Amino acid sequence: MKIKKIKVVAFDCDGVLFDTNDANRAYYNRILERMDLPPMTDEQFAYVQMNTVKDSLVYLCGEDRLDEANSHRRGLGYTPFIKYMKKEPGIEDVLARLDAYGLHKAIATNRSNTMNQVLEQHGLADRFDMVVTALDVMRPKPAPEQLLKILDYFDAEPAEMLYIGDSVLDSEAARSAGVIFTAYKNPELDADFCVNDMEGVQTVVDGLLVPALFLNDKP
Repeated sequence: MKIKKIKVVAFDCDGVLFDTNDANRAYYNRILERMDLPPMTDEQFAYVQMNTVKDSLVYLCGEDRLDEANSHRRGLGYTPFIKYMKKEPGIEDVLARLDAYGLHKAIATNRSNTMNQVLEQHGLADRFDMVVTALDVMRPKPAPEQLLKILDYFDAEPAEMLYIGDSVLDSEAARSAGVIFTAYKNPELDADFCVNDMEGVQTVVDGLLVPALFLNDKP
């Protein structure tokens, strides 16, 4: 990929903007408890961290019990669990840096109707120019539709957008959309860059605004 000067920086939510391990584990385990099912295994937890709530409930409970699981989900709600989410250290500094650079900021997440609550309760509701959830597209990640929607909204080319994610679904969506992909705390992913914290994200953004720093942008 020939990288251009970026115009848009987009983030996944779970595992990037927030550490949601405690919140999501408690949430899904509560649903399973109400259905007399055992708590999630580590393998099951890894799946629900990446996928939509519908796909996660089918995976955990089976298609034949999906209606029952959804009934418990609606009765339970996610609001009581938002307090267990931890904002990623340094995210405020990164967002301020992006504002200073005049870059557009977006979120592409497989969360559904909980995203607005999450941002509001953590003081980030007005920090993003666009939020695309699983409810806003026909095919959420790993399909590229969310990222393509962001590109279209900001009239940007794929090489002008940086997407930061932590899962295989993020990587596949980024590759399909043709955008620049940074793996967050997951060096096993197919990515253009890999970082371990928000300071690393700042370094990547700084470099992409000075393309000569990257060998693959030389003529």
